[in-house]
Amino acid sequence: MEFCPDCGSMMKAEGEQWVCGSCGERVVRDREAESAFVSIEEQSGDELIETEEGAEFEGKPTARDVTCEECGNEEAWYTIKQTGSADEPPTRFFKCKECGYRWREYN
Repeated sequence: MEFCPDCGSMMKAEGEQWVCGSCGERVVRDREAESAFVSIEEQSGDELIETEEGAEFEGKPTARDVTCEECGNEEAWYTIKQTGSADEPPTRFFKCKECGYRWREYN
């Protein structure tokens, strides 16, 4: 992605040039610099959220202010993850201490 050196708007690729959609500025594309960027489809381990069946919740904090939808138990382990952008509240992931049911709560 390139930004216009004159007005700062995002530029679009047109052949061998980047063209600004706002002011019309044109810049020659640097193919070598573009090939330095790598796109991947997989997440790294620190981006993954513990939601799989075997995730270890035991030993994490306990919430006593929740109710399991499956068995009605009022005690669950929980972990907190920032799943949205930094200006959004974090998400709490729960695992019922009685039946093992998992759910999430958005604040």
